[in-house]
Amino acid sequence: MIKIAIDAMGGDYAPGQQVKGATIALAKQKDLFLYLCGDKDALETELAKYKYDKSRVEIVPTTEIITNEEEPAKAVKSKKDSSTVVAFRLVKEGKADGVVSSGSTGAVLTAGVLLLGRIKGISRPGLCPGLPNAEGGITLLCDCGANLECKPVNLVHFALMGTAYAKAAYGIENPTVGLLNNGTEDHKGDLMHQEANQLLKETVGIEYIGNVEGREIMLGGANVVVADGYTGNIAIKSIEGTGKAVGKIIKKEFKRNIFTMLGALIVSGIVGKIKKGLDYEKCGGAMMLGLSKVVVKGHGNSKANGFAVCIGQAADAVRGDMVGKISEMLEEIRKAEEAKAQAAESVQTVAEEANA
Repeated sequence: MIKIAIDAMGGDYAPGQQVKGATIALAKQKDLFLYLCGDKDALETELAKYKYDKSRVEIVPTTEIITNEEEPAKAVKSKKDSSTVVAFRLVKEGKADGVVSSGSTGAVLTAGVLLLGRIKGISRPGLCPGLPNAEGGITLLCDCGANLECKPVNLVHFALMGTAYAKAAYGIENPTVGLLNNGTEDHKGDLMHQEANQLLKETVGIEYIGNVEGREIMLGGANVVVADGYTGNIAIKSIEGTGKAVGKIIKKEFKRNIFTMLGALIVSGIVGKIKKGLDYEKCGGAMMLGLSKVVVKGHGNSKANGFAVCIGQAADAVRGDMVGKISEMLEEIRKAEEAKAQAAESVQTVAEEANA
């Protein structure tokens, strides 16, 4: 049984949409057990609205909530009985395999680092959402806001973690990786991106295809796109804004006159399919890669179906042993670097003996 701890009080529509999403996830996945962390009375009231397998749900009462307005580190340290901290504590104690929360991003990241810790060898955790692309698949973007300033090694680790995530949760056998840059040529970007590009070329265990431009995120030019958190956050917010803007423009144009309204009726089926295909809610939330356990951060405004997908993401990552795969890839790199160092040392020894 896969056990997931739910921060049921985190999010704009908590706990109603979180509870409804939990019941949807339970109906879809029979090997799922959920801990709902939050106000006991509120959760019982919401659960009473639905039919679900009561043997696979446990309410864990909490008395506090961390809001978006609070300073994350201070809130996590002071609000020990918040729904967020209690959910993470269940994982730390081994009672749950992962956490799902739509609460404060800063609080979720802070709780993850303080209570769960990073995978050994990972420099920094990264936020990795899945975005629907024009190929009908998913593009993983890491990082999208957890690390505003990065070093080249951080981007290498994002690539490794994104690759492991794509394999574990989405079943992509050999995911391609691209570095988000302002051009595809090797000389493009600042010094950090140029160094990262070179390091990624030398990294074992990933299918690196080089620099990619921002448009490739939605066109599906790579399965995994890596970026520093500053650039990645601007990219994802721009994509979300563009989608909403296009939707508003189309709606406005269809209402222009009787002829455009008739045209809207004719193409409504096609427009509906496009809207459904590009709906980011179906992709769930952002996986917090690099932590020692599975953590999914849902959108703050997630509704029930989107939150259910987040729970499914967490369960799939646990089933696919995502954290274990990341550790295995790090071990492969360590062994490759050791072999490279030994080879260089052997060459140096031969050269010294020849000169003696």
